[in-house]
Amino acid sequence: MEYSLLCQSSFIISLHSVKNKLFLFCIMLSLWVYMLYCCVGYCSTMPSFVIDSAGRKMERLEEDPYLKIQSRLPKNGGELDSSLPFIKALSRDLLNNENEVDSRAEEWEEIKGEQRTVEDSTMSGVVNGSETKKLPQAIIIGVKKGGTRALLEFLRVHPDIRAVGAEPHFFDRNYEKGLEWYRDLMPKTLEGQLTMEKTPSYFVTKEVPARIYTMSKDTKLIVVVRDPVTRAISDYTQTRSKKPDIPSFESLTFKNMTAGLIDTTWSALQIGMYARHLERWLEFFPMSQMLFVSGERLISDPAGEMAHVQDFLGLRRVVTDKHFHFNPAKGFPCLKKPESNSKPHCLGKTKGRTHPNINPDVVQRLRDFYKPFNQKFYHMTGHDFGWD
Repeated sequence: MEYSLLCQSSFIISLHSVKNKLFLFCIMLSLWVYMLYCCVGYCSTMPSFVIDSAGRKMERLEEDPYLKIQSRLPKNGGELDSSLPFIKALSRDLLNNENEVDSRAEEWEEIKGEQRTVEDSTMSGVVNGSETKKLPQAIIIGVKKGGTRALLEFLRVHPDIRAVGAEPHFFDRNYEKGLEWYRDLMPKTLEGQLTMEKTPSYFVTKEVPARIYTMSKDTKLIVVVRDPVTRAISDYTQTRSKKPDIPSFESLTFKNMTAGLIDTTWSALQIGMYARHLERWLEFFPMSQMLFVSGERLISDPAGEMAHVQDFLGLRRVVTDKHFHFNPAKGFPCLKKPESNSKPHCLGKTKGRTHPNINPDVVQRLRDFYKPFNQKFYHMTGHDFGWD
């Protein structure tokens, strides 16, 4: 009897132990399954990699060339990788304002806006496959710090215009890559839509007029011009924001300050000699194919200037005063949707920088220097911009 009870108790204890072990096993199995699930989920979110010609791992990028450039821009103020081909192409003398890295970086916010506009405005074209890439029929060729970014953003509102966001620099820096490379940078357009791009350095680059003429002698050219003295100070301000230790504006202006000899080799001053640059363009294009937009009026009366631009491009006057809202904090107009309470879209934070105080005597000397160039420019274009 006692032996039977002992055996029964041993059996119960053994069964209880097995249950505990089984329970623990189930818990451990569940934990392992959960960990495996987490690892698989994490791996699926990681970017895929390819190996470049140097054997380095690189993230696989989208086919859009501007997304490729965007992915290589420095984050949080980091250093640019000078070994990358596009960085080598952009490496220029910062002091002479030939370096466009800073201006390109400023454009990515606008490019993102362009991508949203593309998705909204051309979905029907994507569905029926009627979109194609074309070489630009109109180009904003200048000038730097004149208001070219604002003009491009205003034009993008028009449903009959499609424009590439960042500056291609094809005719001055990438011409050897060929027209097909250039065409591939352009956005897809529907029949009847106009393809555009803007690269402000074209206007002052000697080789560009002949190259654009070779592409198409019918290309329409737009130049946004601004008081050359104010433009030069704005140019200097942008450069100083990237390189604070550069010499003062006054010291860069003169070869010899005592003699008052202007240093015309400084590109910030060269750009403002508009008449000299225009002479090269008139060797290839008639004045009827060129439109000169006032950078000052683009701020004070954007709708009025946009009316002239739309007429020049042969477009309906779609962009009107209903599309603009003046931002007193920034000092220039922002875009808004007509009949909408949505927040106006303004240009990036880097636009509208505060200019440094320049010696009034230096400003006056520059005005005297530019006056004959301005008068000749007024005569050539048939328009007095009122800078004197």
